[in-house]
Amino acid sequence: MIRVAREQRLAEIFVEVADSLIDEFDVIDFLQNLSARCVELLGVSAAGILLADQYGDLQIIAASDEHTRLLELFALQHAQGPCVECYRSGSARTNINLTDLTATAAWPQFASRARASGFTVTHALPLRLRTRIVGALSLFQAAPAPPLGIEGVALAQALGDVATIAILQQRTLEQTYVEKGQLQAALTSRILVEQAKGVLAERWQTTVDEAFVAFRKYARSQHLRLSDFARQIIEGGFDTAQIPFPVVAPPAPQ
Repeated sequence: MIRVAREQRLAEIFVEVADSLIDEFDVIDFLQNLSARCVELLGVSAAGILLADQYGDLQIIAASDEHTRLLELFALQHAQGPCVECYRSGSARTNINLTDLTATAAWPQFASRARASGFTVTHALPLRLRTRIVGALSLFQAAPAPPLGIEGVALAQALGDVATIAILQQRTLEQTYVEKGQLQAALTSRILVEQAKGVLAERWQTTVDEAFVAFRKYARSQHLRLSDFARQIIEGGFDTAQIPFPVVAPPAPQ
């Protein structure tokens, strides 16, 4: 019954994905949603999606939570970690034991930071369409966590492929110069969203994750693109008092 329920949920999510791939869809919101779906379907603790900019450097564009986004930023700042290697080689790196000093010898700073964040296993899968690689999907597991088996790796790569299709779905992306321009636009949009999250978190004195949930919920209810809405907030052209104050979850009992 559990397997049937999981397969039914998987089918629902891929229908959701297909419905999202329409003209003028919000790629930032789509990838943010996909990162959350990775956590749900794969049983991992966190997920992040990284894209290469026009210079071929990876940038974080979506993450299942703020904690993971900061970890990925740390990895990119130090140009190390499985996602960097995965993007450069085009090959998946799965079931990497972050507590194994031999397995993480190439990027000790990233491994140490990941362990400090509570993660013990990580995976990196390429975002690719045939020979074209545009980024990487990162997954993290906290202890205790079973390894990601063959079926899980295949599903993770399928979700990564969906992300790639979403990024490259515009018809004109067969032209390389257009592709790079649109990828750069997506990365620029993400920067605006991060700035707006910070503005709201400071204004409300809440966490960045809580601010983002409220920001995204309001944008969706008003059919606003996240990047456009973020720009209005940053430039002071929107009264943030119109956004319902985020509901803060009570602390877990000790």
